Amino acid sequence: MEARFHAPEEMTGKAAGLASHGSALRGRFLHNEPMAKHVSWRAGGPAQRIYVPADLEDLRLLLQAIPEHEPVHMVGLGSNLLVRDGGVRGVIVLLHGVLKKLSMESRTYGFSSAPEGMGESGVIYAESGVASPKVARFAANHDLTSAEFLAGIPGTVGGALAMNAGCYGDEIWNHVVQVLTLDRKGQFTERPPADYVLGYRHVSLRAGNEEWFVATWLRFAKGDGNASRARIKELLQKRIATQPLNLPNAGSVFRNPPGDYAARLIETCGLKGLRVGNAQVSEKHANFIVNLGGATASDIENLIEKVEDTVEARTNIRLIREVRIIGDRA
Repeated sequence: MEARFHAPEEMTGKAAGLASHGSALRGRFLHNEPMAKHVSWRAGGPAQRIYVPADLEDLRLLLQAIPEHEPVHMVGLGSNLLVRDGGVRGVIVLLHGVLKKLSMESRTYGFSSAPEGMGESGVIYAESGVASPKVARFAANHDLTSAEFLAGIPGTVGGALAMNAGCYGDEIWNHVVQVLTLDRKGQFTERPPADYVLGYRHVSLRAGNEEWFVATWLRFAKGDGNASRARIKELLQKRIATQPLNLPNAGSVFRNPPGDYAARLIETCGLKGLRVGNAQVSEKHANFIVNLGGATASDIENLIEKVEDTVEARTNIRLIREVRIIGDRA
């Protein structure tokens, strides 16, 4: 089974006249911007530079203009990210609200048959800045099923692809037909899942190149849209009942160990409610760390380390972080 997707023509041509200073850029820069405004933990130091691209083509021009030695970080909703209090060097690129195209694919790609067990299906094109719950609702509104789990993922499609995000028994890469990536040279590449090593909350490109996901094509089974919307509502109610959504958090902090749950281990060790400064292991869900108000990134990171060390000392299991931590310590 083979599928080929092509980036729009305007993405693939060379941008004439782009100088190294990036004078052709149409987006906007923010300097020394507090990252607490842009991550769901509402904590963290400043970004040296933030860039909000005008669109996908503008993002391509930006990556061509940035010197190779300068770090680049792509950020969606910041729902799985902690920036240390000393801030982060390089360029943070904000994608949410920019790479926002979401559509049904009307073209055919030469599939000989639908994936086993899927029956009749449809393909959705989603750019990386689209919030995952929006994809779930979009699929249901087009009578596609099995996308409902995406309603439980608080980040964007790009972040979900980067970590193979999932919940309620499903993961996003189970539905990926193709991805569109962009590298630092401004080159777009279409890649099938076979180009990646996929694992639990882990994705790596076999070729090892530095590329970012900018769009994907997701395949879902056709079915009853009303039933899908009801399922989404049910899952959201479950989230509200079991997760501390009233306080700033970054979702699950640790991956579940094989055959167990991080929350169970943390709770068994008596760590629910543990505080460092104004960061606290949630009393509602032990795999969440919440900002009670005014927590620093150091408070949160120190609490993460304390939970890791305590669980390892008492259970001989070292928890693996699901959240990303970047930047310099204060």
